[in-house]
Amino acid sequence: MNDKKPWLLASGVLVAAAAGFGVGRALVGRQLRQDARRLLRTSTDVTSSIYRETQLADLPAPVQRYFRHVLHEGQPYLRSVRLRHTGQFKTSLDGDWGAISGQEYIIADPPAFIWQGTTSLFSARDEYVAGRGQLLVRLFGLVPIVYGRGPRYDQAELLRWLGEIAWLPTALLPSERVSWTAQDEYSATLTFTYQRQAISYLVRFNERNELVQCEAERYQSDTVRLPWVGRFAEYQTIHGVRVPTQAEASWIVDGQPRPYAKFQLQELDYNSMDSY
Repeated sequence: MNDKKPWLLASGVLVAAAAGFGVGRALVGRQLRQDARRLLRTSTDVTSSIYRETQLADLPAPVQRYFRHVLHEGQPYLRSVRLRHTGQFKTSLDGDWGAISGQEYIIADPPAFIWQGTTSLFSARDEYVAGRGQLLVRLFGLVPIVYGRGPRYDQAELLRWLGEIAWLPTALLPSERVSWTAQDEYSATLTFTYQRQAISYLVRFNERNELVQCEAERYQSDTVRLPWVGRFAEYQTIHGVRVPTQAEASWIVDGQPRPYAKFQLQELDYNSMDSY
């Protein structure tokens, strides 16, 4: 009988850990739904604005071709997007790939998003809300192990919002916040100004007039700033808008891309006022 006690103890620990993880995932899931609803419902209704090709007259040639490719004449502006994805993620650049699933909620005005990803070990939440950026990682959905916030996270998360706005392309049309500067036949500089802060990307397009890459310097942590690259592929028409269904994020270290996230789009909806 005594020989069985260590096995019984180990089994009890595993059961308790599994139960704790289940509780943690339920709690962060409920919080996400509440916060996502609040975010979506505080967005500005921009759907009365209509896209016209005449808006493109002064834009660089590759940017004009991009908008003609992904939008149709008379397209109402998009207020928000919610999406689900699967994919792979690295917790460190030298680490192994692990499976991840996630949800993201992005609004056009004011610029804001909430993303939450879940793996077998942790949940991670990235956000830019009310002009403030934040990163929170919880082990088993319960124990905080990373918590980043402050001016550098504000800038980094606003850059993430802008880097993923290919899923909400009407927010890239020229406005008092958005400007495009010509570079060459297949690239242009995108500048976004918000709360007296200007951020920029070098944006690249391919021969099919798809936005395929964004490049900028971005804070990786409180002290380290590195070149960052977002890549997009496999465009499809969803709800009348052509958007990418694959995305990859990389840091550039010593001149070499070091990818850490690869996402595959599973579901996407526009202008919903509710969470998943």
